[in-house]
Amino acid sequence: MGIATRSADEATALAIKALGLDPEVFVLEYPEAICASLRRAASFLCPTTPRLLVDTAMEVLNPLLDEPLGRDQVASLLDQLISTGDLLELTEAGLDRTTRLLYLGPPTYVEKVPGRYLLTGIRPSGAPLAPDGIAVEYEGHMRTAVIEGPDPERRLREADLHRIGTKQWIGQPKTVSAREYVEHHRERLSVARAAGAIDGLTIIDPAAKPTYYRGRWRSPSAGDNGDFVGRRPQAYGADLWCVVRLTNGSPERLIDLPLGRSVSPARDQAWRLQAALDADRGTPLDFRVTAIPGQVPVEEYIADMFSPLPSWAERYLELIGTTVDRSRGALFSYRIPANALDGLRSVLTDTLWMSMTKGENQ
Repeated sequence: MGIATRSADEATALAIKALGLDPEVFVLEYPEAICASLRRAASFLCPTTPRLLVDTAMEVLNPLLDEPLGRDQVASLLDQLISTGDLLELTEAGLDRTTRLLYLGPPTYVEKVPGRYLLTGIRPSGAPLAPDGIAVEYEGHMRTAVIEGPDPERRLREADLHRIGTKQWIGQPKTVSAREYVEHHRERLSVARAAGAIDGLTIIDPAAKPTYYRGRWRSPSAGDNGDFVGRRPQAYGADLWCVVRLTNGSPERLIDLPLGRSVSPARDQAWRLQAALDADRGTPLDFRVTAIPGQVPVEEYIADMFSPLPSWAERYLELIGTTVDRSRGALFSYRIPANALDGLRSVLTDTLWMSMTKGENQ
């Protein structure tokens, strides 16, 4: 039996086909291919850690790329797969450290509009989520089944995909005021263990411009007093999310997130708490909507977000809109239909106390 040689282009095309994508449409550098690689790796490795999953995808893809993928890029896409429900994240507490483990999400679908269904979940051992007879569109980390004809959901059920209602899939938390949410964490901090010295602690600066998320992170300084969202390093794995009480810049009390036995990711609680702190201070997080020019009446808007959103808000955006290239200054952007604007405003103001501004067309 002979050994066949393949050119780099041929090897790349074979890799894209193995991921279930069309090599005429996608290349390995595209988010769709990176996400497909992460899903395939997860189907064989889970339960596993986020670090191992990112390492595996990079090890497979980078030899075929002219420019290697950056870890932050792949890790960011992995977070989006967790947000969508392709992967489930659980935290396991050990004697000396806390470990994040990822599990395969169950094969499910959520109706976007009749005939179009968001697909989530991963089957073990590289098995396809939907059979060949169901057309699937890939856009970023999202997969949408497109089915024509009567009773389209019957075909999804026959493929062992389970329906999830919109509200259940979004998992929107109950509505409370920003002050109530802040006070709940302050009460927990008041009875928390003493923090002691914490090397490498970083906090979100409440005075920094909220529209530049990365620029808000810094080390504590002598003038810091009060409660802050922070991250602290651990011996193994990613930095832990926490809430820390500082007195003259020194940690006094600390609690790690998520609180209690919550199954929501730690970052969801951290970002919601920071939104509550900002709103309670009178500087709520902002999101901007801009009408797409040339439409009379307006049919679509670009919604720009300047700070990370918890999973339920991202899921809502993914259900009603489509990711687009981020606008100048934005962290990420979505195109949404005009009739979804009120619903989006309700979700973001009810759960994150955000304010909406209208942008001007350039």
